[in-house]
Amino acid sequence: MSSCFVLRSMRLAAVAVTLSLLGACASTGAGRPSGPVNALYSQLDLASKGYETALQQSREGNLEASQLTLTQSLDRLKEASARCGNTSGCDPQRFFSVFDRLLRLKDGDFSGDQDLDSDVAPSQAALAASKGGVSSLPQAQRSVTLLHGQKLSELIAMNGPVKAALEMWLTQMRPQLMDAWVNYQYLRYQMWPQYEKADLPEALLFGIMAKESGGKVHAVSRSGAAGPLQFMYATGMRFGLSNDSGFDMRFDPAASARANAEYINEQLRIFNNNLELTIGAYNGGEGRMRRAVGDDTSVSFYDPRIYNQLSQETRDYVPSVLAAAWLFLHPDSYNLRFPKIDGIPGTITLKRPASLSELTVCLGSAGGMNDGWFRTLRNLNPRLDPQVTQPVGTSLQLPKPLEQAYAARCVDGPWPILAGDLHRAVVPVVVQDVPVVSAPVVRGTSQYKVRRGDTLISIVRDLHCSSVQEVTEMNGLKHHHLAIGKTLKLPVCR
Repeated sequence: MSSCFVLRSMRLAAVAVTLSLLGACASTGAGRPSGPVNALYSQLDLASKGYETALQQSREGNLEASQLTLTQSLDRLKEASARCGNTSGCDPQRFFSVFDRLLRLKDGDFSGDQDLDSDVAPSQAALAASKGGVSSLPQAQRSVTLLHGQKLSELIAMNGPVKAALEMWLTQMRPQLMDAWVNYQYLRYQMWPQYEKADLPEALLFGIMAKESGGKVHAVSRSGAAGPLQFMYATGMRFGLSNDSGFDMRFDPAASARANAEYINEQLRIFNNNLELTIGAYNGGEGRMRRAVGDDTSVSFYDPRIYNQLSQETRDYVPSVLAAAWLFLHPDSYNLRFPKIDGIPGTITLKRPASLSELTVCLGSAGGMNDGWFRTLRNLNPRLDPQVTQPVGTSLQLPKPLEQAYAARCVDGPWPILAGDLHRAVVPVVVQDVPVVSAPVVRGTSQYKVRRGDTLISIVRDLHCSSVQEVTEMNGLKHHHLAIGKTLKLPVCR
């Protein structure tokens, strides 16, 4: 394995940090670029061409030359971008554009025996047992980067909304992004094969799941959408997510991923492989999107004729999904490091009765999971109520490394005893006193003939025991209107 592409990720990240400073300190000026600015732009062009040469040398197997060329080109890019901030008239956007282009160039352009860490998880790279496939790329890498023959990253426009979404994922929504990554790594063996069969990019699956549920299999929205990919009931039924012996199949990770892949491919056919419109349809409804687009499926999602018709939720949703997918492909380039997760599936057979909650207590922080294993156990056993004790002999799904932890911690010893004691704890139920409602008192009535000058208030005042409302209701009066000579029913007061 060559070290040059490990350096590549680190050095591109350093360039990204440099570029982030340019927008605040560079003056773009006006008119034709000056001599110093043109010199910087020439350096930028040489750096870009050098990077392309390094990629080509790597593909040809000339790794030593590739490393040297790559080092020179990235040094040139870093130096030029740093000088741009101090050079009047230098446009930092040109440097941002080159950085964006370099990220796009590397997608899917490395052979299977080179470092893929910045693009693909190690477990995913291990899937590339076969060297066949489109453009002779490894199958796993092709599935990550390609959407029906096109590179996924080339379909993601690095525009204002996507950049804003990238910042949200890297700041306020970073905890959700990290939780989604961890949850997905344990669900991956169920969900990714469904996308792989449908020839869809894994990054897209992750982007949708991160935005929809954060990888929480039992998530339910206020609108009734359910499951890791948040299907509405009717849409779920249309794609086979029905009720199976009382279990809502929208909560099944594999079935949900299959249905999602079928939906995405259906909408891609309708919208002529326009990815942004397809994602918008998934959130806002395909009917609404079709009406907005009409026959022009080549129209941009961000065209005001489309964008302005959509809800704010959908306008935010599309760039958020694309930004999460982009970070899935390029974490190192955004100073983001996803944790290494051993998501290999395992199975245990209960040797003593236990609920998922009890297992969570006795497993503790096994394997370094400081947040505990409750979410993972629930995700991998979606049909089980976590509070219900399962009998001896029950087979449960869990990460492979937990098989030994279960045998060591949850079969014998103090931890299962403690977990069972906590689980059987009884919380007192406060019985609210039910107010005693007295039977209505049946009161007699008398009659009264209205005279000139009478008002309801004066009549009620003389009774001393009734109210205007009571007399009004007894006589069906409207607007407290009294007619002289009218006979009223009045309560008999005692």
